[in-house]
Amino acid sequence: MTGILNKLKENLFLTFIVATYTLIFLLRPQTGTQAIHNTGYFIKEMLLIMPVIFILTALLDTWVPKQTIMKYLGQESKLKGIVLSFALGSVSAGPIYAAFPICVMLYKKGATIRNIVILLSSWAVIKIPMLINEMKFLGPKFMIVRWVLTVIAIIIFSWITSKILKNEDLEIENDEDKVGLNINQDTCMGCSLCVQEYKEIFGINNKKAFIKEHNFEPDEEKLKKAIEHCPVNAIEWFDKESA
Repeated sequence: MTGILNKLKENLFLTFIVATYTLIFLLRPQTGTQAIHNTGYFIKEMLLIMPVIFILTALLDTWVPKQTIMKYLGQESKLKGIVLSFALGSVSAGPIYAAFPICVMLYKKGATIRNIVILLSSWAVIKIPMLINEMKFLGPKFMIVRWVLTVIAIIIFSWITSKILKNEDLEIENDEDKVGLNINQDTCMGCSLCVQEYKEIFGINNKKAFIKEHNFEPDEEKLKKAIEHCPVNAIEWFDKESA
């Protein structure tokens, strides 16, 4: 009995959901059936969309350098970053939950909290397909007025959020907080080019590259050469100056 109670405590949210569905079924069976149907549709939609989003996020993480993200969405981007965040959110496709993995990736590479809020908000309420349908059903004047007021509100809310939340408040490790050498095991294809370039630092195990234990400061030129020759950009180097 104690083991069951512990399991319920560990999965409190899931327990609450199951209890809620059970209560709905007992009180209003028809509503409970509809709730199950809607939940099944939502899960099916997620299973179809999220794998594509994860692949897209991984490709962007591999192809887009950290310096590019910091330049256009980081602390120094200012107005440029705000405009780009609005643009990215507005031309996006898919439900809002598809934006979360992308925003995590952008934040890890140096995007500011304010620009993340703008991107998420514009993805949710001012996407171009949404605006087109809004204009069709409610008229262009309604759409324009609502769009302008929403953009103003997003700018204000994003500024307030950036003042309240700090990087340490987010349960996400930003690349700027890292120092050292790392290999992205999900990206690494085990080509061993890094080993050929700098065998004192890199090795291969189970068809994946790894960093050997060493008690010396790596040669910067050899390390940069190994990083540049990695075909999938799996080697991450965060020194004190760039962190």
